[in-house]
Amino acid sequence: MKKHHLSLVVLAGGLGTRFGGNKQIAEIAGLGCTIMELSIADAVAAGVTQVVLVVNKAVRSEIEQVILPRLPTGIDVVLVEQSIDLVPEQFQTLVQQREKPWGTGHALLCAKKYVHNPAIVITADDYYGASSFILLADHFKNHNSWAMVGYPIIDTLSEQGGVNRGVCQVNNNQLIDVVEYLNIQKESTQIVGDNPHGYREEIAADALGSMSFWAITPTLFGFLEAGFIEFLQKYDNGVKMEYYLPDQIQQAITFNQQIVTIYTAKESWYGVTYKSELQDVAGKLYELRRG
Repeated sequence: MKKHHLSLVVLAGGLGTRFGGNKQIAEIAGLGCTIMELSIADAVAAGVTQVVLVVNKAVRSEIEQVILPRLPTGIDVVLVEQSIDLVPEQFQTLVQQREKPWGTGHALLCAKKYVHNPAIVITADDYYGASSFILLADHFKNHNSWAMVGYPIIDTLSEQGGVNRGVCQVNNNQLIDVVEYLNIQKESTQIVGDNPHGYREEIAADALGSMSFWAITPTLFGFLEAGFIEFLQKYDNGVKMEYYLPDQIQQAITFNQQIVTIYTAKESWYGVTYKSELQDVAGKLYELRRG
């Protein structure tokens, strides 16, 4: 296998339940491409030479036939299928009860075989801005630790309904804590979301969200493997629980003193949670890319 200095892992295996379809392959009107294609182009411009696409079976064929031929030339592209049955043998009985993917932590774990160097991890339906890829590429020129680019939570909300975000606590440019909040919305003058215990809780107006935009090294996969086994043991009958990547990074910070440098985004984040948002986001991205 060819050696790479910097890879990009695109998590594109979600089912897009709230979107009502496979949003990772939804094209942007006027640009003739998907959001993840824009991100891949930005990543390649920043120095990425390998792209690992983690997909679900439902979109694999279309990605192979339509999207792969449109990607930048000269890069290595690997397609990995995130399947529900990709669990340790002792947990195969859970597969029969599961309907949706295991979550972002499991999705990244599926890419382990192909990532042997520093990598940037993104989700397929989020647009992060070209400068954010440069921030993380430059990080690896000087560091061998993990990093992330954070986006102000208040700028990532949706008028169409609640969103899920990893809410960050920062100290001296280091990530101290990241907690996954669900159904985050603006209610009156406050930002509120469901904390991990299921209770509605206020979120600070200036809080940064992880937006699943990480810079990692292969050491993360060891944490993900151990954490996934613990998850399956704890939630052995929880067919709706998800194994979140931000939770596992938090575990590494708390128990292994893992350093995660945090950078504040210089550009706006654009993402699509609901299908009704696609036209608005497409218009903004069209203006951005066409100048």
